[in-house]
Amino acid sequence: MSALPEPAAMEAMRFRAVLGHFPTSVVAITTTTPDRCPHGLIVGTFMSVSLEPPLVSFLVNRSSSTLSKIQQAGTFCANALAGNQEPVSRRLASRGPDRFDGLSWAPSPLGNPVLDGIVAWVDCRLTQVVEIGDHYLVVGQVSELSIESVRTPLLFFRGGYGDYLASATLLMDRLVGWW
Repeated sequence: MSALPEPAAMEAMRFRAVLGHFPTSVVAITTTTPDRCPHGLIVGTFMSVSLEPPLVSFLVNRSSSTLSKIQQAGTFCANALAGNQEPVSRRLASRGPDRFDGLSWAPSPLGNPVLDGIVAWVDCRLTQVVEIGDHYLVVGQVSELSIESVRTPLLFFRGGYGDYLASATLLMDRLVGWW
């Protein structure tokens, strides 16, 4: 018989397993440094906070090297990745200075990268960073925003990426074939 995990470890594993059943959006948060060098990270926690004033937020791990770049710039852009942009997500989620090599983008009104092929973007001025547990809650006031395409979004669910429309279509095809 194997030993049971420590209660704290078991709870952390259970927490992660259960929360993995909640689908999340895949959003690239981008910024540029004063020398116009692009920086970015991937989050699954982008959300609307307020209509008046228009505020949005995301969570970022305390170990993020990109958060300091966002704080230095004072601005960021949230890019909602499309269902076919898993490679973009993986690239921006990696470590290293070459994350933007080969990625096509244009500057937002505030100068932040707006990635090609995305669903929508929201350009923001940084208003607040609050430490919460092992993350920071980053809040921004919306300066400009736009819908770029009618593509379906990239989602993260049960530890993997997916395009919800493509997955639903495949499931429906299987069900119809089963009947």
